Amino acid sequence: MPTWNEVDAIILERVSKGESVEKACDELRAEYLKNLSDHVSRPVITYYSGFLQKPPHPAMSINDFDMNGFMAVIHNIECDKGLDLVLHTPGGGTEATRALVEYIYSKFGKDIRVIVPQLAMSAGTMIACASNEIIMGKHSSLGPTDPQVNGVPAMGVISEIKKAIEEIRSDPLKQALWQEVFRQLPPAFISSCERSIAGTQKMVEAWLAQNMFVDRQNPTKVAKLTLDKINSYEDTTEHGHHFLREACIEFGLNVSSLEDDQDLQEHVLSLHHAYVASFARLRSFKFIENSIGASWNVSLD
Repeated sequence: MPTWNEVDAIILERVSKGESVEKACDELRAEYLKNLSDHVSRPVITYYSGFLQKPPHPAMSINDFDMNGFMAVIHNIECDKGLDLVLHTPGGGTEATRALVEYIYSKFGKDIRVIVPQLAMSAGTMIACASNEIIMGKHSSLGPTDPQVNGVPAMGVISEIKKAIEEIRSDPLKQALWQEVFRQLPPAFISSCERSIAGTQKMVEAWLAQNMFVDRQNPTKVAKLTLDKINSYEDTTEHGHHFLREACIEFGLNVSSLEDDQDLQEHVLSLHHAYVASFARLRSFKFIENSIGASWNVSLD
C-alpha cells in the first residue's frame, strides 16, 4: 500500500514526464477507484470533502448541490449489483442527506455498504447508518448525529433547558439567571431544536430498522437503543466527538474491520491517499466520482 508520500511521488513522476498536475491526480484516483471496484466486484462511488486540508467553505459539507454530483456519477453505472460508497465528510444538512440517501436507495436498493477510510461525521454517520454494513479501519471514526440549528447543537439547548428546570426547582432564585440566558435565544428557537432532534432521530431510526437491523428481533427498538447511544449528549465531549471502530461495534452497528481483508485495505487506503494528495495539489475541495471514470468536483475557481 503506497503511503501519502509515495502517492505524491507517483503524481510528481507523472508530472515530470509531461502530464499536468490535474491530469496526474485525476488519472491516479481513477486507477485506484477501478482497482477497488474490480476487487469488490461491484460499483464504487466516492464522496470526498477536503475539509481537513482546505480553508472552511460551506460547500465542503453535505448540501443540496451534491445531488447534481450523485446524478452525474450514477448515470450509466450498473445499479443491480449494489453499491460500495466511500465516505470522507464532516457532515452537513439533514434534509440534503435525506434526499441523497433516498435517491441512492431508489437506484441501488438497500444493498449499500459504506466504507469509512478516516472520518464520516454527523450527517456522514447518518448515511453510514442507512447502509447494511459499515467498513472501518482502526483509524476510522463516526460521530454523533445530533443536529445543529443555526450552528448551535440542538441537544445542547434542550440539555440546558432540563438543567435550568432542575436548578430552579431546587433554588427558585436561579430563575432570574436562567431567564437572562434564554432571553438571548431568538423566537421559536427551542421549538426548532426540538423539531430538528425529533426529525433526525425518526429518519435515522427508520433507516437502521429497515436495512442494517431488518433481520434483528424488534428492529425499531434496536435502532432506537443504538441511536440513543450514538447521540448521548452526556457521554460525548462535543458535536465532533470521534467514535472509533470498537465503540461503533459496541453501539450495535454492523461494522466490519478493514484490516480483515488486506487486499481491500490496500485498495481503500491507496485511494484515500490519492484523494488527500489531490486536495493538497488542486483547487478542488470536493469530489464525487465513480469506478467507471465519471467525476464531479467543486473547486475554488
